[in-house]
Amino acid sequence: MSKALILGTGSCLPQKTLTNAELEQIVDTSDQWITSRTGIKTRRISGEGEENFRLATLAGQRALEMAGLSPLALDMIIVATLSPHKIMPSTACFVQAELGATNAFAYDINAACTGFTYGLDLASKYIQSQPEMKVLVIGSETLSTRVDWKDRNTCVLFGDGAGAAVLGGSEDGRGVLGSKLHSDGRLWNLLHMDGPESQNPELQGSDWEGALIRMNGSDIFKQAVRAMDDVVVELLEQQQLTIEDIDLVIPHQANIRILNKLQQRLNIPDDKLFINVDKYGNTSAASIPIALDEANKQGRVKENDLVLLCTFGAGLTWASLLMRW
Repeated sequence: MSKALILGTGSCLPQKTLTNAELEQIVDTSDQWITSRTGIKTRRISGEGEENFRLATLAGQRALEMAGLSPLALDMIIVATLSPHKIMPSTACFVQAELGATNAFAYDINAACTGFTYGLDLASKYIQSQPEMKVLVIGSETLSTRVDWKDRNTCVLFGDGAGAAVLGGSEDGRGVLGSKLHSDGRLWNLLHMDGPESQNPELQGSDWEGALIRMNGSDIFKQAVRAMDDVVVELLEQQQLTIEDIDLVIPHQANIRILNKLQQRLNIPDDKLFINVDKYGNTSAASIPIALDEANKQGRVKENDLVLLCTFGAGLTWASLLMRW
């Protein structure tokens, strides 16, 4: 059976860097407080001309260049985002237009931080049934447009950016080997964001405070560690593998304490765990593809390596995905 193989990766980060010291001038916090609790030192913030779809397009272009493909070769574009350029049309349609990928159909998905992994799983299913397809999967966020800059518990965490991967069919055993996806909508209130205020008076919520990210940090921490641990174990058991068989683990870059706890529970050696949360913060759906592109360009992954992705986000959603590079 044909598998979906990553042919190229790309990423795009805004020019502006926001440091912890600069955040001290915005909200009641300190570099020491942020670093000790999150591991984040800097994050990127979009400026003029760096809208979500523009970041996504540049990441996609770079992935196509690495793959040696023209935008016209694409059959499908998926953009995972919770901070779309517009409610409609989809950010993916803007990307399609910017790329000139006129042969592709395009749509967005929203699984929050888990979105890119969900997107890879979708692309894999399409390619299994139609091996000739070429699919561009992008995770792209401008979370600076959705952050409450008066809330020190959330505004210090998030950053902007985009990452992308181009996938095509492979018959040599490399590609996506398996995945596990989960959701639990009963816990939506632990991490959520309202939409624009309703223009229907009968559907206006009394607790509407703007389209801003709201989070119960302590409960999210507990859920994230447990869920990612469980979903990695579940996938490894399905594939009859152990963590020792994996060459590189790329987790969602949410918070260094979550990553350290996950590493401890799964016994992941330092040299097999990719971490860049200190530079970019939590970029939600863009987190894993940015890390994947960095790992690829740094030579951290080689042909036939086993690469494991694991992630957790609002919904609640969580997932793991295993590929042979």
